[in-house]
Amino acid sequence: MAPDEAAPPLANTSFVGRGREDARVRDALGTGRLTTLTGPGGVGKTRLAGHVLAGYPGAAVFVGLAELRDPGLLPNLVADRLGLHHRPGEAVEDTVLDHLRGRELLLVLDNCEHLVEACARFAQRVLDRCPGVVVLATSRQSLGVGGERVLPVPPLAVPERGTVLAEAAGYDAVVLFVDRVRAVVPSFRLTPGNVDDVVRLCAHLDGVPLAVELAAARVRALSPGQIADRLVAGGSPLGSGPRTAPERQRTLRATLDWSHGLCTAAERAVWRRLSVFAGSFELGAAEYVCAGPGVGADDVLGLVDALLDKSVLVRDDRPGAPTARYRVLEVLREYGQERLREAGELTEVSRRHRDAFDRLTAEADAAWLGPDQVRWADRLHREQANLRAALHWSLTEAGEAGVALAMAARVDEHWTLHGRNAEARMWLDRALAAAPAHPARAKALSVSALYALWQYDVPVASARLDEAEGIADAPGRAHVTYVRALGAMLRRDFAGAADLARRAARDAPARHRPHPRWIHGVCTAVLGDLDTARTLLADLAADVVDPYYLAMAHYGQAVVEVLYGDAGTAARAARAGIAADLLLGNRFGTAHQVEALAWVHARQGEHAHAGLLFGAAATLWEAVGTSPEQAGSLAVPHFDHWAMARDGLGHDRFDQAVATGRALSFEQAVRCALAPAPTRDRSGLTRREHEIAVLVAEGLSNRDIAAKLVMSPRTAETHVQHVLTKLGFTRRTQIAAWIAARDR
Repeated sequence: MAPDEAAPPLANTSFVGRGREDARVRDALGTGRLTTLTGPGGVGKTRLAGHVLAGYPGAAVFVGLAELRDPGLLPNLVADRLGLHHRPGEAVEDTVLDHLRGRELLLVLDNCEHLVEACARFAQRVLDRCPGVVVLATSRQSLGVGGERVLPVPPLAVPERGTVLAEAAGYDAVVLFVDRVRAVVPSFRLTPGNVDDVVRLCAHLDGVPLAVELAAARVRALSPGQIADRLVAGGSPLGSGPRTAPERQRTLRATLDWSHGLCTAAERAVWRRLSVFAGSFELGAAEYVCAGPGVGADDVLGLVDALLDKSVLVRDDRPGAPTARYRVLEVLREYGQERLREAGELTEVSRRHRDAFDRLTAEADAAWLGPDQVRWADRLHREQANLRAALHWSLTEAGEAGVALAMAARVDEHWTLHGRNAEARMWLDRALAAAPAHPARAKALSVSALYALWQYDVPVASARLDEAEGIADAPGRAHVTYVRALGAMLRRDFAGAADLARRAARDAPARHRPHPRWIHGVCTAVLGDLDTARTLLADLAADVVDPYYLAMAHYGQAVVEVLYGDAGTAARAARAGIAADLLLGNRFGTAHQVEALAWVHARQGEHAHAGLLFGAAATLWEAVGTSPEQAGSLAVPHFDHWAMARDGLGHDRFDQAVATGRALSFEQAVRCALAPAPTRDRSGLTRREHEIAVLVAEGLSNRDIAAKLVMSPRTAETHVQHVLTKLGFTRRTQIAAWIAARDR
């Protein structure tokens, strides 16, 4: 999984207090499998869950649900955070549950309240099928699942009026207020002269963290006493919001009303218009969406800066990100949406949001086959939540489904790159049903057929292609021909695939030629014309300048060479393909390259290394939701090379090598694939493994090694097994001899 996605949103501020609540949550997680933190918006449920996750001793994954509009996409979002690709022929939820079965981890589902039924069903299935998974949910209401432990998250503790400075300074609400004030006024101190005002203010805000933080942001212009006076003068908190709402919710509502009232008219307009974004956003999109009555596009940067100062917006950058991103905190976003409806702007601003991301997909489509592909791939990935929101709005607003049709069909490589084929097909099928007559229908039909093929739904794919061919223009018919070529290749009709691919490559615009050219080259080799195949694939590699298709070309070269040509050339091609795939984070492509390298080492007689790579590839295949066995064109060579390595090494040793490869992380698998097979002069051992090899050579047992290196005996045993496998040995005495030979 991608680390930045599996973690909670980056905290720009320190975590304050909550020692008792933190202990209660950790106790609940240790004694039960489903714990739900409940409480009103702004009380700090997400921050507490993130703090618990950060200190959790085992594996943990954070799934933020605030951005999700469609409950049916809950499993897809979890799959995204786990780094999983959908497996053809099964529901995405089953792919997720199969992945989680047998694993031990903490799964955090944050902001469940608007999807409570979907979250309850999903949590129940996790509890039923994944005994090692513990679920921590946050919601404004409990999930209502059997065995659920509900922990209300209270506001922060507030001292009584008149509490002396030394005591007041220890209360969490006061600590939070002072901490946040010092972020904007570094010289601020709690003193005998202001402690009463700070206590009065925190008490007035009921210790609700978000309300306290909003008030603290105003100390740059007002003293704590002035803020408290203005809040009181603005009316009792009991007078704001529905009278039937709990008091703390009415307190927060009063604080939000007060914060809103302190903004200028232009700031208020930008606040409410930004509420249409799902997740985070960039300045350019904000300028387009927020421009309108009272706000010019050129004004938006200054207004965003002002809202950052007022803590309405937060920065949401990720390490290494080239562009600043912003986010409206969920409670403030909901408030903004309410104001957007009151202003009568919801439909128009939602349309502008959709148009911004319709334009983004068009620009990405036009630039995809070029040197900026990595930037576009990263941008589309970061905007996934907004793309979903735009598609959802287009499919639920009368007369707008055609735009969704065009959007979903444009960025087919984006969906595939991140394993979202099932989701892409869902959007396309919904749009095709809602927009029976639209200029983009032919392209959408052929792309939908492509995803149906990947899911082995051949009848639907054929029907889609037949309809598309009847209404498509010349470029559209070329795309249909390419998809038919892929179908022929998957069913091992290589002659038919080669002919169809050749025609598709001839007739398609440049944007859509690489795929059929690749199929033509590989199938030509299978049909026995190695020289022509080499030329076709070399020309493809020379013509493309983007990593997606360059990696594809190298993979084609690797497959052709390992099956019909030179294994050394195949290894160089596959490693070059991995380098290109890594630029895009393309694990689907990386799985193919590692598989090809396993074949190379099997052919070269390096059977232990082949087993290691077969194991690593198996884990990668599972993560991207497929396997060589499921792809007709890969199944036969996969089993042939697997048998070659297993027979050459011996079944037991080969199985051990595969098991070791399966246990490698993605980064370890890549390093192993990029390195030559270990020899007695070049082992490929990590520093820790070499250290353990030396201790084995000294005659230490696994238990002795564990004690010396402060690890468990089981961990020591695993390291020793990795050393044996990488060196191609079966006995500890061989390790000792190898160390002795190196030292001579």
